[in-house]
Amino acid sequence: MRVWKFGNSINTDLITPGRHNITTDRRELAKIAFIEHRPEFAANVRMGDFIVAGRNFGCGSSRETAVSALKECGIEAILAPSFARIFYRNAINQGLVLVVVDEKFAQDVEESHQLKIENDEAVNLTTGARTPASISPMLLALKEQGGILEFLKNHKIDDIGRLVS
Repeated sequence: MRVWKFGNSINTDLITPGRHNITTDRRELAKIAFIEHRPEFAANVRMGDFIVAGRNFGCGSSRETAVSALKECGIEAILAPSFARIFYRNAINQGLVLVVVDEKFAQDVEESHQLKIENDEAVNLTTGARTPASISPMLLALKEQGGILEFLKNHKIDDIGRLVS
């Protein structure tokens, strides 16, 4: 699918700026995604698009709305050499797939390129480039369920934290 390219250290305030961040409604948050940094993003992003970024994507505050907005926009996955820890955790909680990829792969991707995740690789369909992109089965299950809370609602956990169903 289509690519949205970003640089290093994209912080949560660039994703959902504080002065616009006045709701928890996901549909409204999707409308403000990157509103000041890339004003065209929210109007043009489509279900299944990818974000490819540089190092430290999602740094800044612990703002969960940044993940909510991107997920509601339909982002399939975010590929980057590294992610801020709190953003990574929020993505797990909400079932947004983050993929750590080789820095050169991320740098070489352009917005005109088409990507897909295939088995354990990220594939640039435009150039043929490939890089390891291991996504844990648990993260894929969380994505399918809509995040960790929905996963827990739909599965039973025993007294010591083992999955029963």
